[in-house]
Amino acid sequence: MPRQFTDARLLMSDLLDRYEGGAESPIAYPDYDGFTDVAQMDKFVRELCYAEGRGGIRITRGRGLKSEQIKHARLESAPLVYELLGRRPVGELMEVATGRLLDGLELPVQFEASLETLRSAWSRGREWQGFSLDDVDRLKPAFVMAKAIFEHRHVGLDYRTFSRRFAGDSKALERLEGPVVRLLSGLVEVPPTARPRDALRTLGLEKFAPPMLLSGRFDFDLAELSAAAPMYFGIPPGEAGRLKFRARPEYVLTIENFASFSRHIMEADPQRTGVTIYVGGYPSLATQDALKKIATALPADVPFFHWSDIDPDGTWIFRTIESSIVGELKPHLMSAALADRLGKPPTERARLPSGAMPFAIADLVAYLRRDDAKWLEQEELDPRLPTANAAQRPGHSE
Repeated sequence: MPRQFTDARLLMSDLLDRYEGGAESPIAYPDYDGFTDVAQMDKFVRELCYAEGRGGIRITRGRGLKSEQIKHARLESAPLVYELLGRRPVGELMEVATGRLLDGLELPVQFEASLETLRSAWSRGREWQGFSLDDVDRLKPAFVMAKAIFEHRHVGLDYRTFSRRFAGDSKALERLEGPVVRLLSGLVEVPPTARPRDALRTLGLEKFAPPMLLSGRFDFDLAELSAAAPMYFGIPPGEAGRLKFRARPEYVLTIENFASFSRHIMEADPQRTGVTIYVGGYPSLATQDALKKIATALPADVPFFHWSDIDPDGTWIFRTIESSIVGELKPHLMSAALADRLGKPPTERARLPSGAMPFAIADLVAYLRRDDAKWLEQEELDPRLPTANAAQRPGHSE
């Protein structure tokens, strides 16, 4: 549909809007059916003819009986139309807005790419992450908080305390999670397909760390739980250093999904021969630290396994846990063969971890990059004990 107007100033403003959006010679049309009377149409024509006389636009007229009628108006000189309308170019407004955004804020050079993306969007009159150049005051706290996270000043702070300390509002981070994570993407490792709040959890920002659920034969300080071996119990992740292992467990298995965690300890390992840990999706920084403490407390020959969905999120979680335990991590019920046999084609494509992949899931990541790859939710599989001394090739554990 062509753009039609009964107000000459609105027509010329629309030409500028589209010029700022990248159109070289935008055109707009009169709306002859929309004029209320002859006086309104005369004013419309008079103002457009004046703008043409100044050199701002070029008018094209009809033919034959409509030779006196304006067919359309084309932008000829944007600077002259800006002057006629008393309007400032969006480029100038963008510079003013970004100046206000950065006033008093010394951003590390690593943020320059995000700033360029923002400037590019605003210079075309578009939004960046849902914020226009009129939203500087609402957006600025996102830059302040992203800078603080990049500089590790969030460590040890809960979600709302961090928000209050750096944005002056305990709920600011909740409103600005998306822009904050977008600013940090590429600067720190965050899972690209995770919700912003889950991504922030992996960096250590959460309202309060949920309890970490564990099953196995171990004690907790003076509490002798190893004999009773309850189905599972929960501890604050920061208290993992108080776990005591009287006997060597057959394995340690971290599990992404709660239903799979529950089924594993009830069906696959009712004797609690291993240590099974529910990590709750993307493991928080507190959970990552707890896993490191557990790995350090156990003999080096205890094998560690992880069980996730066979999809890009699962590979990110695997890599996060592997980095946490600083040791070998083996996939459990995570293989290309399982996905190919039991999985379904994904409805969307998601980014996979970049850079060097550990050999244990390199084959799986390569498979998930294929156009014909299938994804498999771990709930589709019945639990089974990990093969403690797995002889099969890493990456093909089933």
